[in-house]
Amino acid sequence: MTSKSAKTDALLRLDSQLCFALYSANLAMTKVYRRLLADLGLTYPQYLVMLVLWEGDGMTVSNLGERLFLDSATLTPLLKRLQAAGLVLRERGLEDERQVLVSLTEEGRALRTKARAVPENAFCATGCKPEELQAMRRDLEQLRASLAQHS
Repeated sequence: MTSKSAKTDALLRLDSQLCFALYSANLAMTKVYRRLLADLGLTYPQYLVMLVLWEGDGMTVSNLGERLFLDSATLTPLLKRLQAAGLVLRERGLEDERQVLVSLTEEGRALRTKARAVPENAFCATGCKPEELQAMRRDLEQLRASLAQHS
């Protein structure tokens, strides 16, 4: 075996793949959040939607999608389930009926108080220091931006 083919073989190992490290870390993180969100009755993607709405209530589906990097085909079923749970309202825009506006219900706003412990508990599960997580988040945001230019 030549050194070039050995190097190629090493690059094709699962443990050499950045994508697998990201994927498996995402799975582990999602398991932590599944446990933390069970009392709230939210899935992780639903929690992300709620986070955005808690930051700024009342936005269009397209704005939500941009913020979460989700297309409307993925977002719409999430919003329908949140609406069925009584946490959000979806209404057609008055000025432009093509737009769907999403806003929190009273129950959706109240859920924010119950969710306050989630970020700290998730942080504790990482075993990392705050500055390590901030650096990792910045690196991942930079990676996402670089990859977005090539997709």
